[in-house]
Amino acid sequence: QVQLVESGGGSVQAGGSLRLSCAASGFSVSSNSLAWFRQAPTKEREGVASITSYGSTIYADSVKGRFTISKDDAKNTLYLQMNSLKPEDTAMYYCAARRQRLWISLESNDYNDWGQGTQVTVSS
Repeated sequence: QVQLVESGGGSVQAGGSLRLSCAASGFSVSSNSLAWFRQAPTKEREGVASITSYGSTIYADSVKGRFTISKDDAKNTLYLQMNSLKPEDTAMYYCAARRQRLWISLESNDYNDWGQGTQVTVSS
C-alpha cells in the first residue's frame, strides 16, 4: 500500500526557515518521480518543486533561490528546505509521487499518489 506522510510544518516569522519531510512507504523514491505542491485558502493547488529519480529538479518561479527539493533514497524520504519564507508562502503543503523515473512536472494531474499535507504559516 502506497503511503506518503508529510511532517515539519509549523508557524514561522517572515525570513525564517522550515524543512518539510515526506516519508514514503509501499514504493521506492529511488525509482519514482516526486514533487511538492501547496494550496492556500481560496486558491488552486500550485506546484512548488519536482525531482526525478535521478535527481533532476525544477522549481516554481515564486520559490526559486529560496526552496530546495531533495531526497534520501536510503531513508525513502523526500524533503523541501524552505528559506527566506514570506507570508505568501502560507499554505498546506503536499508531497506527491508519480510511478515513473524521469517525469518532471509541476502539474498536479501528473501525479498518482498524495500525502495528507502539512500546514505552513508565515507571519509578517
